[in-house]
Amino acid sequence: MMQNHNDTQLRQWAMLKRIPRHPRQITARELTERLGSEGFEVGKRTVERDLVSLSAIFPLISNDRSRPYGWSWSKDAEAFALPTMSPLQALTLELAHEHLATLLPASLLDTLAPYFKCAEGVLSSGDGVKKLASWRKKVAIVTAGQPLIPPNYSEEIIEAVHSALLTDQQLEISYTPREYDETKTYPAHPLGIVQRGAVTYLIATLYDYTDILLFAVHRIQAAKVLNQPSNTPEGFDLKDYISQGALGFEENGLIKLVVRFTISAAEHLWETPLSLDQEIIPDQSGWVRLQATVPDTAQLRWWLKGFGQEVEVFEPASLRDEFANMAQSLGEIYNPVGGK
Repeated sequence: MMQNHNDTQLRQWAMLKRIPRHPRQITARELTERLGSEGFEVGKRTVERDLVSLSAIFPLISNDRSRPYGWSWSKDAEAFALPTMSPLQALTLELAHEHLATLLPASLLDTLAPYFKCAEGVLSSGDGVKKLASWRKKVAIVTAGQPLIPPNYSEEIIEAVHSALLTDQQLEISYTPREYDETKTYPAHPLGIVQRGAVTYLIATLYDYTDILLFAVHRIQAAKVLNQPSNTPEGFDLKDYISQGALGFEENGLIKLVVRFTISAAEHLWETPLSLDQEIIPDQSGWVRLQATVPDTAQLRWWLKGFGQEVEVFEPASLRDEFANMAQSLGEIYNPVGGK
């Protein structure tokens, strides 16, 4: 009997977490499907009874103007949070918030705001917790590359994308490519989400085709989950797809990289090496020579280019030729024959 009570309590907690704030809403059927995807074996009638009983305790409202009825948290209701959030968990959320602020658009951060607010409240209670909270002032996160302001997109769109991925359903998207002004609507089969720097991409196929395509989420103008199962191309693996060059990280096998760095440019590579077989030896005054076995990728080239005149590529010969040609082109840009 106690086990049944615990199951009911866990299920109802899960329900409360998934009910959106007004004016957004969720139906009993949608709640049943989401609970089912998380391992709760429950029927729609039970969910409906739970909603009615919970609405007598919590500020839940039902839109009974049309069927199916939608449920929401009252607009003014405080965010629901499980009472088991520990100070350490709250601190982790606070630090994650600082890091995510440089990667995710404001609309997506807004959906997490109630959790960040709850974490802030936990860290503000009690002297012992306040000491833990002071850790925030002693930790900083600095991005390795040039920080970019992430593009924005609506909360409804990202929720639809995530829901379709979670339930393996098709997704109708209205999309505007960067190179065109025309927006077109397609039935898409979502395969994955990839965060690359400040931009989020949806990996999907369209219609009954098997061609795998990339869609920048901020260019999706509208998205709706369809009541049809999505199809995944046979053998598709998201990590393999990325390694094959989908986002500019194509791996063309391993190469033996031999380069020369200034000592200051190579300083961090003693502690964070490129590979397990990396070797660094002194070279001429002020320089060191590095040798390492690394994947041959576009990312490697971007990284090397960032050192400018503080790096010289020796091997492989083909990579040295690339950098020599690039240096010549730069010279022509900055020192054009005959001046401007």
